[in-house]
Amino acid sequence: MPRMGRTHGKAHGKGGGVGNRAADTAAVRSTQAAVTAAQAGVPSSRAAGGRAPGSQAPAARATFTEVFAVGEFRALWLAMLLSVAGDQLARVAMTVLVYDRTRSAFLTALTYAMTLLPWLVGGIGLSGLADRLPRRQVMIACDLARLVLVAAMAAASLADSAAALWAMVALLFLVTLLDSPFKSARSALVADILTGERYVLGTTVTQLTFQAGMVLGFALGGVTVAALGTRGALGTDAATFAVSALLLALWVRRRPAAAGPRGAAKPSHWADMAAGVRLVFGDATLRTLVLFGWLVTFYIAPMALAVPYAASFRGLPLAVGTGLMFAALPLGTTVGTFVLGRLVSPDRRQHWMGGMAVGSCAVLMLCWARPGFGAALVIFMVAGLFAGYQIAANAAFVAAVPAERRGQAFGLANGGMQVFQGLWFIIVGALAGLLGPGAVIALSGCIGTVMAIALAVRWATRAAPPAGRS
Repeated sequence: MPRMGRTHGKAHGKGGGVGNRAADTAAVRSTQAAVTAAQAGVPSSRAAGGRAPGSQAPAARATFTEVFAVGEFRALWLAMLLSVAGDQLARVAMTVLVYDRTRSAFLTALTYAMTLLPWLVGGIGLSGLADRLPRRQVMIACDLARLVLVAAMAAASLADSAAALWAMVALLFLVTLLDSPFKSARSALVADILTGERYVLGTTVTQLTFQAGMVLGFALGGVTVAALGTRGALGTDAATFAVSALLLALWVRRRPAAAGPRGAAKPSHWADMAAGVRLVFGDATLRTLVLFGWLVTFYIAPMALAVPYAASFRGLPLAVGTGLMFAALPLGTTVGTFVLGRLVSPDRRQHWMGGMAVGSCAVLMLCWARPGFGAALVIFMVAGLFAGYQIAANAAFVAAVPAERRGQAFGLANGGMQVFQGLWFIIVGALAGLLGPGAVIALSGCIGTVMAIALAVRWATRAAPPAGRS
C-alpha cells in the first residue's frame, strides 16, 4: 500500500484546527513533487524525514545485501515472516473448522471477514498510536497481547460446542484489532530505518516476505490442520507472536515517539484523526494511490471463497485443497512483487501500474468458464502476478507522507482496505450460496476491472505532461 512525507512541525504542534489545516495544506501542495521524485527513483526531502534536498546524493540502485546488512531490518523481516505464516495457519484452521461444523459458505466467509473488519476500528482509531507512542513498544505490546488471545482460542477449541466456536471467532476479532497498530508501527519503522532506493527494495522484500509467509502458512496450513487439528495450528500461531516480540525486544533499538516529545502540545485525538483523513484523502494523487491499493478487495475474492470453491472439486482432502486455493494468489504476487521491485526501473513501475491493476481483476473473469482445479490455481496465480503493481503504489505513497504522520497514514489506507475486504467477503459469501463460488469470483473480477480501468485512466491523465511540453 502507498505511504507519505512530512508536515510543518510548528503548525502541527499547536494542536488547533486552523494550525492543522495549514500544515495539511502545505503537505498536500508538496505531494506532487514528492511523487515525481519517487517516479524518478530519487528520495524526496519529505520522505527522507525532512532532510534538505542537497543533503543526499541521487539514489543508486540498492541491493539485497545492503538492505539485509541493516540489523534492525533483519529483525523486523524475520518477525514478520513468523507472524504472517502463523496468522495464515490460524485462518486455515478457523475457516475449515467453521465450514466443517456448519457447511455454510456464508458463515465461512463471515469468519474470514472477521479477520478484516476490526480494521474499521483499528485503522482509524488505533493506528495513530504508532505516531503518538514509540513504535517498537507498540509492536511488542501488540505481540504479547495477541499471544494471550490466541492461547485463549486454543483453550476454547477443547470444547465441541457452538458457543465455544463463536467465542473463538470473537477472540479472533480482538486478535485482528491489534493487527492495525502493529502493522502501522512496523510500516512506519521500516521507513525510519531505510531511505531512498533502499526503502523501495526493503518494501519489496517486506511484501515478498508477506506473500511468501501467506503461501507457506496457507499451503502448509492445510496439511498441518489435517495432521494436528485446530488446537495445534493455534498453538503454533501463539508461538510465532512470542518469538516476534523477542526479536523486536533484542534487536530493534528504542526510538522516541515520532509525533514529538511528551511535553509538546498535541491536538485532541479526534482532531488528530481528522487531520490524518484530510491529509490522505484531501489530495487527488494520494486518493488515487489509496484506491489502487483498495482494488485488492476485488481480486482477493478467491481467498474469501477458498473453502467452498475447493469443496466443489474432488480428489483432494478439503483442508489440503483449501490451503492450495489460499496459497495460489499470494504465490503469484510474490513473483510479481520481486520482478517489479527488483528488475524494473522506477519510472516503468509507475507506467505499468494502471495496466497491471486492470489485469489483476480481469483474469478472474475466466472463472465463468468453470475451469478445473489446476486451471483455477493458475488463474489465481496470474491475478497475483499482476497484483505486484502494489509495490509501485506503495513507493509513490510513502514519498508523499510526513514522517510524523506515517503510522496514521498507513493505518487509514490499510484500514480502509481491510474493512472493504471484510464487507465484500460477507457479500460474496452470501452470493456464493445462490450463484456458486466460481461465478461470484468472476463477478468480483468484473466489478474490479471496471474500477481499475477508471483508476488507470485517472493515473495516466495525471502523469501525462501538458501538451507542447517535453
